[in-house]
Amino acid sequence: MISIILKYFADLSDRQIDQFDSMYTLYTDWNSKINVISRKDMDYFFERHVLHSLAISKIISFVDGTQVLDVGTGGGFPGIPLSILFPNTHFCLVDSIGKKIKVVNDVSNKLQLNNVTAIHERVENIDQHFEFVVSRAVTNMPQFFSLVSHRFLTKQRNKLANGILYLKGGDLSNEMALISRPYQCFDLYEHFQEEFFKTKRVVYIPMV
Repeated sequence: MISIILKYFADLSDRQIDQFDSMYTLYTDWNSKINVISRKDMDYFFERHVLHSLAISKIISFVDGTQVLDVGTGGGFPGIPLSILFPNTHFCLVDSIGKKIKVVNDVSNKLQLNNVTAIHERVENIDQHFEFVVSRAVTNMPQFFSLVSHRFLTKQRNKLANGILYLKGGDLSNEMALISRPYQCFDLYEHFQEEFFKTKRVVYIPMV
């Protein structure tokens, strides 16, 4: 099952392969206790959750030390897969649902992810600032934009300017028409061949 990850990420270390491989068992166990991931989606766990999360890395390769906020992380997506891929980038995973953060803490501890911090809180109550904010379609873009628009550090060190990297599907034209900033949409089907990605995109909004 992890073969779909290796198909697109051939240069992973043995440690990273082991971490990705272990994710399935950990999330299957948690899913038997609480509904972290849709039951039917567990059959497509690596494609629809892990690989989808890693799609952000096709847009940017975070330099060491980058600070990234994952808003509405749920059980840890996209933050956990990205933290495995970028072990020298720090990820702060935030969710307002305590049991989801309990899952994130358990998974990150068992995978020995020292670059992950999990916070049980609403994003509007977080006072830290970050270089990038990532998320997987937790709400409509105008609402998300208003929640995170003041969360950005001004110092830049990545090839992309600090900003939002939002995993989203479907027609975005109406939502994006309400955003008063330039943006780019990256079609994921250009990077991943699976049918699931035909309508999936990363929306990038530079914020500084």
